Amino acid sequence: IAENNASGKASQWQSALLLFASMGLAVLEPNSIAYTSAISACERGVEWQKAFVLLADLHRAVLEPNTITFSAAMSACEKGVDWQKALALLATMSWAQVKPDSISYGAAMSACKRGAEWQKALA
Repeated sequence: IAENNASGKASQWQSALLLFASMGLAVLEPNSIAYTSAISACERGVEWQKAFVLLADLHRAVLEPNTITFSAAMSACEKGVDWQKALALLATMSWAQVKPDSISYGAAMSACKRGAEWQKALA
């Protein structure tokens, strides 16, 4: 699925998720990279709820999310105007011992801005 990252375009997010789902049928276990690519496709397709389902699935598969995974999920929150979930994900990164980077902080701040909660971005 990493090769098919171009499928993350808004008009092709469904194709990316179908490809991700087909990995299980082909007896391939998706890894963190595949989950992150699928979450990014959801973000581009403004399907932030599906991004959260994939993030939960990643945990159930006993895989570790990384900074890119969390940042993609926070970007999905921004598109879905869910600043509260974006901030919760940022807090979860510390708990999961994943170090946020400038992209992570930027995604959380953008979600706050888009949700008209810019004061939260300054906290």
